[in-house]
Amino acid sequence: MLTKLLVRLIAPVGIFLAQPALVATAQESVRIGLIVPLTGGQASTGRQLANAVKLYMSENGDTVAGRKIEVIVKDDGAVPENTKRIAQELIVNDKVSIIAGFGITPAALAAAPLATQARIPEIVMLAGASVVTEKSPYIVRTSFTLAQSSVIIGDWAAKNGIRKVATLTTDYAPGNDALQFFKTRFLAGGGEIVEEVKVPLMNPDFAPFLQRMKDARPDALYVFVPGGQGGNFMKQFSERGLDKAGIRIIGPGDVMDDDLLNNMGDAALGAVTAHMYSAAHKSAKNASFVAAYRKMFGSRPGFVAVGGYDGIHLIYRALEKAGGQSSGDALVDAMKGMAWESPRGPVSIDPETRDIVQNIYIRKVEKVDGELYNVEFATFEAIRDPGKGSY
Repeated sequence: MLTKLLVRLIAPVGIFLAQPALVATAQESVRIGLIVPLTGGQASTGRQLANAVKLYMSENGDTVAGRKIEVIVKDDGAVPENTKRIAQELIVNDKVSIIAGFGITPAALAAAPLATQARIPEIVMLAGASVVTEKSPYIVRTSFTLAQSSVIIGDWAAKNGIRKVATLTTDYAPGNDALQFFKTRFLAGGGEIVEEVKVPLMNPDFAPFLQRMKDARPDALYVFVPGGQGGNFMKQFSERGLDKAGIRIIGPGDVMDDDLLNNMGDAALGAVTAHMYSAAHKSAKNASFVAAYRKMFGSRPGFVAVGGYDGIHLIYRALEKAGGQSSGDALVDAMKGMAWESPRGPVSIDPETRDIVQNIYIRKVEKVDGELYNVEFATFEAIRDPGKGSY
């Protein structure tokens, strides 16, 4: 029996799971289990992922290669134990052909053994640690890795007059990647780390750590917090007066998520981050995407939404390429090497690592027509994941 939440999320795109008479048989349909955090501290990211899938299906229909597409949305609250239980229920009870979503790396890792055992694709639409795709041959990622952005911003900072940096990163795998790859490049470029702190993933209080940052008097504060936590971080950054102390924010782009950016206030102005997407990205594809997302949901899409939009696009195109076959091996083989034009720019799936290859942009927060945007000013093309030794 579906929850009211599930019905509300998927009914607008014509997916009916509540009434058996309206559902095609498992052999005729392709069921996708979308596991996202819709409650807790990462709820804004889960909402973006679910919204993006809904938008894409409203634009492209719910039939691919003669197969009906059904999406079952489940809330894991970004708790890995929940993720594992939900993934197992979806595979065993709901007979899904694909599991997708995964708002944090521990959630993606929790589901990996189940994807391998069941031989079904696990499409990672957000989780960003490099190690994720190495945990199952059935994992394919459409989001990013922290190494992609952290290497780029480390080089940029060292070359642009930033000499002393304090770092604040979330204490889990993506945060460790963000710190490691930034430090390696920034120190190699002649920079100095004057303070280094790690904060807990769940319900962090940034205030005491920010005071340490302020006391260290760095040129810039390098920040990684997962998507969804940037608003709370910036509130405490401003309350502690770090913006008035002249401390700049740099980092990978998660902290300046477009979904939350416009509510951060002027303390965010001037923040420079490296990431794979901005709502301000200049292309016809992105303009159409932003307009459609705003019209349907009344808000601005962020990098999380793009990962979800491209994730469901990849599933559709793989089904087409596989001639409607939905076996895990057929779909993953079809995904390897696939390339397309995303709202973020050109992307492809590395056939060796099953990870995303994409442009990384350096962006600066500026006010445009009264709103805050990450305005891109430099592009690094076709970046593979340096966490796998391919940079």
